[in-house]
Amino acid sequence: MEALYHQTNKLIQDTQQCFQQLNTAHVDLTSVESEIQLKIAAVNANCERLDVFVYKVPVAQRQNAKMRVDQLKYDIRHLQAALRIWQEKKQRRELEVNEREQLLNRRFTANSEMSIDIDYSVQQHNSMQNAHRGVDEMINSGSNILDSLRDQRMTLKGAHKRIVDIGNTLGLSNQTMRMIEKRVKEDKYVLFGGMFVTLSIIALFLYYFVF
Repeated sequence: MEALYHQTNKLIQDTQQCFQQLNTAHVDLTSVESEIQLKIAAVNANCERLDVFVYKVPVAQRQNAKMRVDQLKYDIRHLQAALRIWQEKKQRRELEVNEREQLLNRRFTANSEMSIDIDYSVQQHNSMQNAHRGVDEMINSGSNILDSLRDQRMTLKGAHKRIVDIGNTLGLSNQTMRMIEKRVKEDKYVLFGGMFVTLSIIALFLYYFVF
């Protein structure tokens, strides 16, 4: 177990030295990265074997042996995280270089549409403006409908008054007058119902699409 432990510890030290090469110029980063991955895999395999050997040492030494193996596992996990972070930075740099090259190599003509999506917040802002514009148009339409209903109400009241006057003039019966008044009340309910439905639609639209 001691030989395997020292061999694994040596692999971890070599891996740390390989990480230092990643920050050195004129170095084949791909080969260094592959070497680091191979060493990490070897360390993980050795740690699995050491876990088996821990239970074969005397009980008095088992706790100390387990602590030493756990330290190796901690060190290799730290190196794995460092490699993952370095790979993510490498991918971001490559993506930035590719985007820069595509932008520089892109050719535009006088009549071509230069639609480069640089900031998606601009699109969101335009969408919000269109939504507000639609709400304003709907409010104006609702206001026109309410004005129309108000005019119809005034027209109905005027018609009712004229009918009453004509009925008094012609001497209509009380039953006929009650029927006329009932019809006027029903028209009034229809008018108020239409106003309530229109206002409810406008309120629901404002609640779901604006607030």
